[in-house]
Amino acid sequence: MKNEILRFENVTLTYHTKRGETTATDALTFSVREGEFVAVIGPSGCGKTTVLSLAAGLLTPSSGEVTRRGSCGYMLQKDELFPWRTIEKNIFLPLEIKRQNTAERRERAIGLAKKYGLGDFLLSYPPQLSGGMRQRAALIRTLATEPDILLLDEPFSALDYQTRLNVCEDVSSIIRSEEKTAILITHDISEAVSLADRIIVLTKRPARVAFEHELDFGDENRPIKRREKPQFSAWFEILWKELNT
Repeated sequence: MKNEILRFENVTLTYHTKRGETTATDALTFSVREGEFVAVIGPSGCGKTTVLSLAAGLLTPSSGEVTRRGSCGYMLQKDELFPWRTIEKNIFLPLEIKRQNTAERRERAIGLAKKYGLGDFLLSYPPQLSGGMRQRAALIRTLATEPDILLLDEPFSALDYQTRLNVCEDVSSIIRSEEKTAILITHDISEAVSLADRIIVLTKRPARVAFEHELDFGDENRPIKRREKPQFSAWFEILWKELNT
């Protein structure tokens, strides 16, 4: 079994405002192993995005501990590409921010773009690309700094259904080809089942782990192919019931 790369141990986070206290997570405990693709689902407003912020170190727990080995890359709901920068310059942006803008890093980033179908669009601007291609560029941008863990905050929610399916396929292929650890936050059960090795189901706020499931698709990692499997609908029904109990 591979080593843990991220662990939440009894993590409680309480927000303090003028109106009082709000507890977002309560004794939240789970772990993620190297190379694993984990999906986190739960009721609306339960604190799923808070989990990613804690994992990234953007928030500090009120109690408990988050242990992380390595760096994180964050992929947001929208691609957030700057329209006045070319795709190439957008991909280089995190390298500039983190002062890692070396020739070797730029060459690797361009290599990833070419490998995953963006080679002919490096000098194009984001408005010239489809939504799916922009999201692919956003993922390459996230990978440019070579993070150990990818944090995916509903990265397909802004796309129409058909584009969403295609981009899911692209993103899954890239993440697994690059052997990255990924944590996906999503409200879409079908998306979680089609993409993940393991699914964590959270309770209503304050978030705790209600259920954990290892999925049984064997070596089939392609989201489209998983949707054709008989166990896909079975998992959907299980998760639907767990979210609505």
